[in-house]
Amino acid sequence: MIMAALVILPLTVRAQKNNEDTDGLKVMSYNIRLGSANDGTNSWAMRYIATGEMLEDQKPDVFGVQEALEYQVRFIEEMCGYESVGVGRDNGKKEGEYMSIFWNKKKVSMLKWGTFWLSETPDKPSMGWDAACKRTATWALMKDKRTGKKFYFVNTHLDHKGKEAQKNGLKLIVERIAEINPDGYPMILTGDFNMEPDNSNLADLDSKMQSVRKVAEKTDAHDTFNGWGRGKGIIDYIYVSGFSSYPEYQTVTKRYADRKFVSDHYPVCARLIF
Repeated sequence: MIMAALVILPLTVRAQKNNEDTDGLKVMSYNIRLGSANDGTNSWAMRYIATGEMLEDQKPDVFGVQEALEYQVRFIEEMCGYESVGVGRDNGKKEGEYMSIFWNKKKVSMLKWGTFWLSETPDKPSMGWDAACKRTATWALMKDKRTGKKFYFVNTHLDHKGKEAQKNGLKLIVERIAEINPDGYPMILTGDFNMEPDNSNLADLDSKMQSVRKVAEKTDAHDTFNGWGRGKGIIDYIYVSGFSSYPEYQTVTKRYADRKFVSDHYPVCARLIF
């Protein structure tokens, strides 16, 4: 990643100089596309600069990534100036994909965090139901330094094949959210759900939290999955509860570093007011 450091470091310096405070908490969900994938001209080595420029431009205060490998997590920390928590899903350490939560330490502090597996044995690395892969959710109790408000942030990636794994994994997340938040702090759930908005498995979640895409004052209905130009569908989400208003939701389709796509998913962002 030495080449990455030489290219991205000046961007980070500019971001620190121009990073002005704005109202509310800006959050993001970003399926970064695992770095080991053989995507030809869309491989990580060809687009990491675009990810750095996207984060510099969007400046999320807190965001969750899906599919990140350990070196992609380190890249965002070291070159883009964020801190993070998360583990590799394969062994609970560094192996496999991370569902990491990142934050701007100037604006947000992390108080405690954890990871659980979407399975019948959620407290240890395991594969659940009919899933094709091990799946996890990472959670963190955080504090907005500007307002002093505490909030929870949960980030996940539901299975792409197993229908029971999708249904039961999301059910487990809803149950765990209730368990970890007895004080009723504002809650944010981000992730690649691999479900379209009309999927019946979202009904229970919809009864407890709101999709910012649906309720924001300014929003869009753009596909979040692009498949490098060969796919479509809304499968990436930001759900919330406990906030007073939602000024904006955005699917980030802008080009960065002359790349048409920063990933095979578009990042999705929202601004939230406590």
